[in-house]
Amino acid sequence: MDVVPSHSASSLTIPPTHNGPDGSGNGGYSAGLLAALLTSVGGPAVQVTLRVPPPLGRPLAVEEGRDGASLTDPESGQLVAEAAVVPVPEGSAVPTGPVGAEEAAEAEKRYPGLTRHPFPRCYSCGTERAEGEGLRLFPGTVRPGQEPEGVGRTVACTWTPHPGLDDGTGHVGLPDTWAALDCPGGWSSGIDGRPAVLGRITVQVVGAPRIGHPHVVTGHLESVDGRKLRTGSALHGADGRLLAQAWATWIALRR
Repeated sequence: MDVVPSHSASSLTIPPTHNGPDGSGNGGYSAGLLAALLTSVGGPAVQVTLRVPPPLGRPLAVEEGRDGASLTDPESGQLVAEAAVVPVPEGSAVPTGPVGAEEAAEAEKRYPGLTRHPFPRCYSCGTERAEGEGLRLFPGTVRPGQEPEGVGRTVACTWTPHPGLDDGTGHVGLPDTWAALDCPGGWSSGIDGRPAVLGRITVQVVGAPRIGHPHVVTGHLESVDGRKLRTGSALHGADGRLLAQAWATWIALRR
């Protein structure tokens, strides 16, 4: 299901199945596909800025530099995304710390997308994706009534990667790991009521998720500045070991 790119490529294609909003690439997966040209598990953090909704199902031209890479759509001539190696941001992406698997499973019952979802076919968090067709990450509020509903809100869910995500080593490939860090951050801002799309994301992956093993993904709303929503997200093993974390900026869609 996942195609792991080499560290050198003249083009990349986002599979039509790996969408966020209908008709465009899932932000986390698309960014991770480009980032995989610059880093690997245990490697440096990479920041990817998405300039336009990533096109699906057609080759996008890659241009690689010393410390960065870019994607361009040959059909339209538009710059799609830019990636660069960056220092790891200071501080934890999710200041509240890891969430236990039992608590995360309970939080899933409060996932707003179960009743109202702006992008129900999203590869990462869509409720209309069958098992094996998407990641099916359903993050809900961790401590209802004890945490703010706005800035400072934390959401979490469990994730057991299915065999279709195996990169050939028994682990999840980098693009799908990035996809897992994407939507939980967005849902910390309550995107069911205020739809938003990923604009920029910085990720460091220190350990690859294992196929068939339970994990916990957590999202945290850091700040809101007009239409800009800043979030953090983290991926932990069931034993609490940090595997990856992300810092992201989302852009709320105009009403």
